[in-house]
Amino acid sequence: MNVARTEYFDDPSAPEPNSLVVAASAVVTDERGRILLQRRADSGLWALPGGGMEVGDSLPGAAVREVREETGLEVEITGLVGTYTDPRHVIAYSDGEVRRQFNVCFTARVVGGALRISQESTELRFVAPEDIGELAMHHTQRLRVRHFREERGAPYLG
Repeated sequence: MNVARTEYFDDPSAPEPNSLVVAASAVVTDERGRILLQRRADSGLWALPGGGMEVGDSLPGAAVREVREETGLEVEITGLVGTYTDPRHVIAYSDGEVRRQFNVCFTARVVGGALRISQESTELRFVAPEDIGELAMHHTQRLRVRHFREERGAPYLG
């Protein structure tokens, strides 16, 4: 059985969180500057690959592992986009978990592997930055992509 996911932002009808999860995501780009996105199986929305940190992970290691698990690609971390900890962002799952997420978003480049869909996604593709606006995506994901594209001198801290 798949667990469904609903994201809330600054929504008074959002359920109260019952967990806090440390997570990592990555902006993975190809040689043409396109950004790797996945259509999530649990929400149908497009997102950067990423997920929760496990006890044996470093945070960059969690990003590398999640990209591998979700896309089949081996990546190398190349930088930091920012930290995303807004308490107004709540994620509710159909199994009863309601989380606040502390996400650290990295930049990464492909060093091996082959693109393949996982149980967590229904579609994977490298998308030209100018085409991302056409995709159904939660605005917290768009914020990470926007910060990456701005080529900031320092990571976003939020």
